[in-house]
Amino acid sequence: MTSNEKRLKLTTEDLLLIKSGELIAKTEELNESNDSLLASNDLLKLKVEELNESKDAVLESDNNLGLVIKELAETNEKFAKVNKELAAVNKELALANEQIKQNGNMQIEFINIASHELRTPIQPILGLTQIILSKIKDTEQIELLNTVIRNAKRLKQLTDDVFDVTRIESRSLNFNKEQFDLNEQIKIAINDIKNQISIRYNNNAVKLSFEEGNSIFIKADKIRIYEVISNLLKNAIKFTREGTISITTEEKKKKNKTGKGGEVIVKIKDTGIGMPSNILPNLFSKFATGSTFKRGIGLGLFISKSIIEAHGGKIWAQNNTDGKGATFAFNLPLSK
Repeated sequence: MTSNEKRLKLTTEDLLLIKSGELIAKTEELNESNDSLLASNDLLKLKVEELNESKDAVLESDNNLGLVIKELAETNEKFAKVNKELAAVNKELALANEQIKQNGNMQIEFINIASHELRTPIQPILGLTQIILSKIKDTEQIELLNTVIRNAKRLKQLTDDVFDVTRIESRSLNFNKEQFDLNEQIKIAINDIKNQISIRYNNNAVKLSFEEGNSIFIKADKIRIYEVISNLLKNAIKFTREGTISITTEEKKKKNKTGKGGEVIVKIKDTGIGMPSNILPNLFSKFATGSTFKRGIGLGLFISKSIIEAHGGKIWAQNNTDGKGATFAFNLPLSK
């Protein structure tokens, strides 16, 4: 073998070694690539599993959403049914309210007519009876005629009270307000009520006491305030067999530069039997009666309360602390 052939042979071997090394390197690269592909494949499997899980979750959510939509539809249907029933009930209530309103108007109209029809014969009964009374001398006949007059007056008062209550409840009770001296009205009411005392108590067992002070001016309906004072005095007389009924007025002026404004408090105190504790909370309600409150039908105090409150005042009552009788009181604003 020549020297050239040896050089060529070495070169070929060298090339084979080089190629072999390159192949080994390529094999290692391929192995690394294969490992990378395997790792990627594992990741893809995980992604696929996650996607499958997500798909299952979405399917479950879709199912739940379907159930929710179904329940919502059922609820809406129930609401629609309830609304329909509610509309029907509201319609019935509207009809019932209208019927009640009509019945109320009919009741007011009936009471107005009945009051008028009752008033019409009462006045001539009183007038003619008093004329006859003035012409006779027989004691027994005088007593009988006095009984007729007394009961005719009670019937007239009852008719007026029922008529007033109707107007109060229908808010048609009007007031003619003017400025006047309250003490003057108290004196007039006392003088009028003394006649009732003399008829019922022949021995003057009940006395009226009123210490008149300075004039107290208020702006109110004179006739209605007189009615309140008269009602309270009559109430005191009913439950006082003997003793004293005292009327007092207390003027409380506002403490300001002008000295105007304030209130007046009127108190009517008796020494009668007092009031049962169970009556006190509803004393000024309609038909407030009890075992000791049998006289009358319980309208006078209700009317008095309505009149006083319509004038911006308050009315109240309490048993006296000494255990004898009761005190009724009301306040009214002073003229400004």
